[in-house]
Amino acid sequence: EVQLVESGGGLVQPGGSLRLSCAVSGFTFSSYAMSWVRQAPGKGLEWVSAINSGSGVTAYADSVKGRFTISRDNAKNTLYLQMNSLKPEDTAVYYCAKVSSEVGPGDFEYDYWGQGTQVTVSS
Repeated sequence: EVQLVESGGGLVQPGGSLRLSCAVSGFTFSSYAMSWVRQAPGKGLEWVSAINSGSGVTAYADSVKGRFTISRDNAKNTLYLQMNSLKPEDTAVYYCAKVSSEVGPGDFEYDYWGQGTQVTVSS
């Protein structure tokens, strides 16, 4: 059974930092690209970042570039998202997802998702 379990969300003040984790099981984690996707209240899904299977290639949405860093530890089957300089507009439920195919730059299809972790940026 494939499982993706996010953790690390919470309430943080603007300018603060959080580190999200996604623990993966049920497939060969090291063989697949992974993404973080978020959904703000009342809005659709927004791709945030992606990383290839070997950690050599990463990509970011313009809205988070320079503030967020995606990484992975293939030995621990875990995906991470380090979020710095957080803004109120980063408030969302953050999901990790297993990439099934890449349609275009920043445009991916996914076959498995986690349950999400809430990030709230507010003073």
